[in-house]
Amino acid sequence: MRKLFLILLVLIVFLAIWSKIFSLFPNLIANLQLPANISLPAQPVKVVTEESVTISIVKNVGPSVVTVVEQSSPSSQDQSLNLGPFQIFGLGQQPTQSPSESQAIGSGFVVTADGLIATNKHVVADVGGKYQIITNDQKKYTVQKIYRDPLNDIALLKIDLNENPKEILKPVTLGDSSHLQVGQYVVAIGTALGQFNNTVTTGVISGLGRTITAGDQFQGYVENLNDVIQTDAAINPGNSGGPLVNSSQAVIGINTAVSQSGQNIGFSLPISILKASINNFNKGGQFNRPYLGVSYNMISKKVALLNNVAQGAYVENVVSGSPADKAGLQQGDIITKFDGQAVDDTHELATLIATKKVGDTVQISVWRNNSTVNLSATLVTAPNQ
Repeated sequence: MRKLFLILLVLIVFLAIWSKIFSLFPNLIANLQLPANISLPAQPVKVVTEESVTISIVKNVGPSVVTVVEQSSPSSQDQSLNLGPFQIFGLGQQPTQSPSESQAIGSGFVVTADGLIATNKHVVADVGGKYQIITNDQKKYTVQKIYRDPLNDIALLKIDLNENPKEILKPVTLGDSSHLQVGQYVVAIGTALGQFNNTVTTGVISGLGRTITAGDQFQGYVENLNDVIQTDAAINPGNSGGPLVNSSQAVIGINTAVSQSGQNIGFSLPISILKASINNFNKGGQFNRPYLGVSYNMISKKVALLNNVAQGAYVENVVSGSPADKAGLQQGDIITKFDGQAVDDTHELATLIATKKVGDTVQISVWRNNSTVNLSATLVTAPNQ
């Protein structure tokens, strides 16, 4: 009992002392201040969202994206090849149009303010065709000259700025495709279905270093594409040649092909390929590439075994007057070796030619009529087509 009394007495004394302190200093808590070097934010912190990134890309890159238009011609309507599991972006077989009508066949983007437009080579594959570009604000320009890279699916279009002297073309920023990561956010811009210009879709990089065989029924075009970017950003016919943009508003790819058997599986050429092409072009105003002069399809080892033929590059056409023609190459030949290197799935003919220089003399082994024929060709500069 005595112990309890002492505890209560101590508590009463303690409370009395604190009551006296607060009575003497009533503003003690009110006068407390934060240190001088600490300040509260004057306004809310801006949170960068995926939505704001996309809107910013559209505002800054969208005006640099153009539509490529071709005046219809008989040669652009009669192609019906069905090659490869991937379709290079085009509009497919179109209804016959009169020669005076035009159709949008792809996309492109401004790379220099003086009127140089980048697109895919297969978009402007018709050598005899006449092309225009239409800007985001519906200004039209006639394509004065087309420079087609013989090694890559890239073409540079030169337009006449005098057709719209008050128009100022805004070049895109070319990014770096050597340090891309799977999962990275991307935006695709292009003329979907040939009529909806500046269509914007978003997605991520789904894969890197892909190798595909792509073809287009409309253009009768086929090519093996190496080291391409796979993306799930929705891409449709007409997007070919349009930019693939990263969150920093830099172009990191050129939209080129789409899977015919799957959904949201598209492919873009790395922008490093375009940079190399532009650098090669700027040295002399044309693509200074070694040229053999054949069109071909690769025959894989499996196909070769099934058909009892040699593995290599099946020659579909030999350009008249070309080094291949002068060397004696014929349609139907299968090129099995190029300057000592076997031509196969990992060493495609175009890649082997690219390792040489203009003026180099190369040895070519071909399979013809069940026997091997050895030929010699001197490479020349590829003509601008």
